[in-house]
Amino acid sequence: MRTLAVIPARLGATRLPRKPLRILAGLPLVIRVWERVLSLDVVDRCLIATDSDEVAEVANDYGAEVVVTSDDHPSGTDRIAEVALRREYADYDVIVNVQGDEPFVPRSAITGAVRLVTDGRFPLGTAAVRADARILRDPNVVKVVAAADGRAMYFSRAPIPFLRDGEDVAIQRPLIWQHIGVYAYQSTALQHWVSLPATPLEEVERLEQLRPLAAGIPIGVSLIDEPVTPGIDTEEDLERANREWVSTIG
Repeated sequence: MRTLAVIPARLGATRLPRKPLRILAGLPLVIRVWERVLSLDVVDRCLIATDSDEVAEVANDYGAEVVVTSDDHPSGTDRIAEVALRREYADYDVIVNVQGDEPFVPRSAITGAVRLVTDGRFPLGTAAVRADARILRDPNVVKVVAAADGRAMYFSRAPIPFLRDGEDVAIQRPLIWQHIGVYAYQSTALQHWVSLPATPLEEVERLEQLRPLAAGIPIGVSLIDEPVTPGIDTEEDLERANREWVSTIG
């Protein structure tokens, strides 16, 4: 099955202004993500989708394929849905959303999310990595709880699962999963997602993936039990990522 990876990029982020063009190891962040996806060689085609002429110009300068979309999309998912409807991308079976703040996205996250869809188990797929309890109190880190069959039960910025008795942390630790910013969609499921109205849970948590869950559309979660460098949401994350790049990639 043919896969198209789309990296949504907008300049309007509040926690890290002008995020796609911030510099990671000498290059704009969105270019680092694009290079990362290409280097993994797990999709048939990869492009950057943006409503910014400035981002488009930078992407073109580095040789990336770029699509300029409408400037009224409320989310990256809506931006990707516009791309997926274009005639030149109509023959791709699976659309992959790699968020533009994941320059260290692992191969297993993309292949795992895609496999959940291509195997026919779920119309939507994503990934999560085992993490430690330090992430639980960080609202910038999204956590997920999944059922035994891999179906996402809930995503939250809050500490989930919550250790009510506050005693046996060993019970809680194997259940802590950090969401990774990768999604795979069946084309019809993607268009269904963006046709739905925003839900109260989505607006409260500021997590758009709660919209399909609330509508009964299942999301499969590929659980990755390996070290993964987290994405970039804040100035501190960007500083950490630059240090990580020097120490691991050079």
